[in-house]
Amino acid sequence: MSTVAIAPSTHELVLGRYRPVRPLGSGGSGSVWLACDERTGLDVALKIIPREGKAAARAEREALAARRLRHERCVRAYDVGHDSTHVYIAYEYVAGRTLRETMRTDGLSDEDAVEVAAQVLDALAHAHRTGIVHRDVKPSNLLLEEGDEIAVRLLDFGLAQFDGADTLTAVGDVPGTLAYIAPERLAGAEATPESDVWAVGVLLWEALAGRHPFWGVPLQEVARAIEAGAPPLLAERRDLPRRLAAAVDGALAPNPERRPRASALASDLRNAIRKDAPRQARSRPQTTA
Repeated sequence: MSTVAIAPSTHELVLGRYRPVRPLGSGGSGSVWLACDERTGLDVALKIIPREGKAAARAEREALAARRLRHERCVRAYDVGHDSTHVYIAYEYVAGRTLRETMRTDGLSDEDAVEVAAQVLDALAHAHRTGIVHRDVKPSNLLLEEGDEIAVRLLDFGLAQFDGADTLTAVGDVPGTLAYIAPERLAGAEATPESDVWAVGVLLWEALAGRHPFWGVPLQEVARAIEAGAPPLLAERRDLPRRLAAAVDGALAPNPERRPRASALASDLRNAIRKDAPRQARSRPQTTA
């Protein structure tokens, strides 16, 4: 990544209107800055991606997805543009931290973990109805807003698949993060809405159990373990309501045809958590993305 992507000048406007203020984060594809829209006075999250290779094409795909989605659990894209070296996407700015950061520090009560998963499923159900499969649902792509109530935003549609078509991935590539890739995708099948449901099942299993379902498996064996199936959640948390554990296990069914739709799973999870469910936060030793 170029140094310009990491450190844009705070004295110059990007695309003639966005003034970078401070960095919010960076990753393999680019950096995100808090910026002020000089035309509106609004703060935005400005994503900056080098305009080269697949990174630029995925950035524009991400912006297209964000513009196409109209749901309270998806961040809105206000603007997209580019210059000779970079692609820029201006998103609404939402103060908060990722689910991964929360899991590593404070953890979540069982009820909060279920509500996080249900809200992610609400966003995915909307995306699936518009023909979009996310393909990279994981804790670091979920933003928990600041505040007393659980409010989640689904981030980063850069690997999204539109209407069942994928023009960015070479034959044999499986885009996403291994620990959250559904078994059928590892076997060579196309991503489907059920693949996203599987990823939510993994992250909820992880949040409730305090570890990833495949934590401790040697890296070279992870794909085989995923294809074999996750252990039953009750084996790790015998105190959980059986209906809740069954819903999570159903999301992790190795056969995608046996998994529920995102909207159905969201409803099942909300109905399954009891008022007297254990509320303790679980420690998070793993460092999965």
